[in-house]
Amino acid sequence: MKKLIVEFIGTFFLVFTVGSVCTQGASAVLGALAIGCSLMVMVYAGGHISGGHYNPAVTLGVWLRGKCETKDVVPYWIVQILAALVAALVIGLIYEKTAVVNFGCSDDVKVLPAIIAEFIGTFALVWVVLNSATSKGTAGNSFYGLAIGFTVFVCAISVGGISGGAFNPAVGFGVLAMGFASVKTFIIYLVTDLVGGLVAALTYKAVNGND
Repeated sequence: MKKLIVEFIGTFFLVFTVGSVCTQGASAVLGALAIGCSLMVMVYAGGHISGGHYNPAVTLGVWLRGKCETKDVVPYWIVQILAALVAALVIGLIYEKTAVVNFGCSDDVKVLPAIIAEFIGTFALVWVVLNSATSKGTAGNSFYGLAIGFTVFVCAISVGGISGGAFNPAVGFGVLAMGFASVKTFIIYLVTDLVGGLVAALTYKAVNGND
């Protein structure tokens, strides 16, 4: 239960930050920085309890890598999606009106470029999580949260304007619930991000073996 509470809190804060950035129309750089930093602090806050996934694609990758128990996978996914929904509801309560501006929050995405962008971003994120937070070679380090958060920042700046920069099915569900994405775009996030996490995990195992 403690793990699920932590996953809920971390995912909620991440999706809430995304919603706030989209609603307030933050600049691309500041928006990406805020989101990356929100992930960073939540990873540092809860990583020692739940692993600090806050992302179904990360949970998939960590499970395939062998650092997440099978019994935790589905509960993590459920809690992550639930947290995204609650964050969307809170955004709707505290902001009187929304403005879809800047930071790739527009739903005007082209399918193939969005798929490529989401795959690259999610692959990078899960790759960094596995290498900085689960590898024996980096065990006990103090930089894993910074590395993970800044991966999101870099990818959001690089391709956020192409796909919206979710790199996370829970974030994708959150922006769908907030009205910042269509069902079509959410499907891109869901499928592509999970595939990105899968490929990152397989690549990690190919490079590191059983570690």
